[in-house]
Amino acid sequence: MAILGTIIKTAIDLRGAIISEKSSIESQRDVLKSLLEKAKVTAFGKYYGFSKILEADNISKAFSEKVPYFDYHQMEAQWWNKTQEGLEDISWPGSPSYFARSSGTTGKTSKKIPVTDDMVEAIRTTGIKQVGALTNFDIPSDFFEKEIMMLGSSTNLENQNQFLEGEISGISASNIPFWFRGFYKPGEEIALMEDWDEKVETIAKRAREWDIGALSGIPSWIELMLKKVIEYHSANNIHDIWPNLQVYTSGGVAFQPYEKSFNQLLARPITVIDTYLASEGFLAFQNRPETTSMKLVTDNGIYFEFVPFKPEYIKEDGSLSEEAPALTLAEVKPDTEYVLLISTVAGAWRYLIGDTIAFTDVEKAEIKITGRTKFFLNVVGSQLSVNKMELALRELEETFDIKIPEFTLAAVTINDEFYHHWYLGTATKIDPEKIANALDEALKVANNNYSVARSKALKGIKVTTVNPKVFYEWSGKNKKKGGQVKMEKVMDKEKFEAWEAFVKTQKA
Repeated sequence: MAILGTIIKTAIDLRGAIISEKSSIESQRDVLKSLLEKAKVTAFGKYYGFSKILEADNISKAFSEKVPYFDYHQMEAQWWNKTQEGLEDISWPGSPSYFARSSGTTGKTSKKIPVTDDMVEAIRTTGIKQVGALTNFDIPSDFFEKEIMMLGSSTNLENQNQFLEGEISGISASNIPFWFRGFYKPGEEIALMEDWDEKVETIAKRAREWDIGALSGIPSWIELMLKKVIEYHSANNIHDIWPNLQVYTSGGVAFQPYEKSFNQLLARPITVIDTYLASEGFLAFQNRPETTSMKLVTDNGIYFEFVPFKPEYIKEDGSLSEEAPALTLAEVKPDTEYVLLISTVAGAWRYLIGDTIAFTDVEKAEIKITGRTKFFLNVVGSQLSVNKMELALRELEETFDIKIPEFTLAAVTINDEFYHHWYLGTATKIDPEKIANALDEALKVANNNYSVARSKALKGIKVTTVNPKVFYEWSGKNKKKGGQVKMEKVMDKEKFEAWEAFVKTQKA
């Protein structure tokens, strides 16, 4: 057992024992009060009367009554555009040092999310909390001496007047603590590379120089990187190159869809830990091995609210109706889907981040991500969430012994009848009609509303299978490979037509 690793692990254990945590509900009350206190001098705080809200007997109730919901477009048009013009004290004191570019999974142009120094510090602090939580897992002490491969976007941030711009993974990597730099791979030189393919090629060439114990990044891009490393060295699996690899932390995307294909790249199982790092902040991470759920970070610069995920509250563009009720952490129930709202030290207020979640343990504030508000398919009453789609696809993987790491779909009309057209990413040749019938049956079981719709206006399912690489090339064509780029799960008519045209070029 390595002495240095034992010392580090013991120090982390002692730090955790010394720090006494408040309850999540109490922490959230403190966070909201702190946010309002700091931002009451801003233009946003004055406009919505933060000083008056702070005088209320029930601050969270007064806050929800006074401040409306904001999606990105509303926040940007009404407030953040003024910050980008160079004005200070708009939605957070001073000016942000960074703007995080995020095309996410929707939109034709990149969003620009302010990242303040307070948010950089909050992300760093939560990152340290996550490292500390590793001691809860069955990981040997010498792991804490190994290097960590963090695969993200370029740390070569663009200078835009007084701000630096880049993806959140690049911003975070450019702000890693000095003491961590010796553990961080692929290192500053490779991290600066803009071209993702060049970056991965360089990582593959130098892979044997490093003793990697942990991986961190979006599952799809990590998987492609691992395949490249294995191919370059003509290895059987990644453990032939990095024998001490023991941990993988995903980056804001559920790991389960990739589990089957990911595990084929390993010689033995590794510990997989889910994290929830978005452009707007580090929201949650898995902190114990008994569950795959993630614990909300309730004491570090982010205040959470939860809107019941019901069709009557969701507009066609994925935004919220102002009549939709918002609940605090003290009011939520387990196994119920909610639209997530956040208010943060970066000047986001009652902000619709676009994700839906469900609590698996309310007392521990543990959640799972269930989908996106934008990807809620409700054509002719099917009320199909990404969570239900994923459940059905996992059943298909078991039934047909195949891997389906990627998918997308759209509602289409054929001869004036409604269908759901699915594109499934799989390298296995399989009868489309056979898998369409199985998917249809699985969805009927997973979602009663879908079953009712199928008995009425929804005629059926059409399935087209394509190689998963097509999805990654689509992302590269429309956005950028690597980083926080995620595939759209539900497309509108215009995007789906573009997708189908792209697929035809790839097949050609």
